[in-house]
Amino acid sequence: MADPGAEPLPTHLGIIMDGNGRWAQHRGLNRSEGHKEGLKVAKRITQAASDAGIRYLSLYVFSTENWKRAEQEVSFLMFLLKSHLLKEWDFYRENRIRVVHSGDLTGLPSEVQTDLIQVQQDTAGFDGLTVNLAINYGGQDAILRAFRRWQKTPDRPALDTTNFSNFLDQPDLPPVDLLVRTAGEVRLSNFLLWESAYAEFHFSNKHWPDWTEEDLTVALRDYQRRQRKYGAIHE
Repeated sequence: MADPGAEPLPTHLGIIMDGNGRWAQHRGLNRSEGHKEGLKVAKRITQAASDAGIRYLSLYVFSTENWKRAEQEVSFLMFLLKSHLLKEWDFYRENRIRVVHSGDLTGLPSEVQTDLIQVQQDTAGFDGLTVNLAINYGGQDAILRAFRRWQKTPDRPALDTTNFSNFLDQPDLPPVDLLVRTAGEVRLSNFLLWESAYAEFHFSNKHWPDWTEEDLTVALRDYQRRQRKYGAIHE
């Protein structure tokens, strides 16, 4: 990828990978072809993020709302997950990538659950980029599940914005610094609502399968031009 420059990079980058189906339909293809191409792009962008030195990358893979899609499309997406989670072991190992999962694991097919658990165990000791796969994930649902974990904790602490994060799916992940969405949409779509409270946003008009390493560089340079205030006033 092109050099994004010497300015600070986001520690945690989140990407809403939107537009796979539309990319395929615009080419007269089945939507499944867009999802297959989008998976290839996700791997390339993960490699580019790792090479750039980003520490955490959250990818919105499958939302709690995506179950509303046609059964054939949902089944194909589950097939893609099943066929690739463990298949990419060499890629994880060579790049020291740690894989974690955010979302309601119990709502996924048993074979996908098994592979998600296995890939997290297999990569737990890697010290490179942490890739957080948001699968069967919704931000509101994640907050509710975190609250229920707190409720079940013996001698639970009084909640505040700091210790509440300890009950999220991945409490060791820092807040999102930069959130990217592709395909010309300009909404969060229930992605990392708690973690993105002070995120910077970058919206790209390109469909996700058209994304390249250069598009990631553009997003990172955009981030580097921002002045993050966190509610304060900067001169």
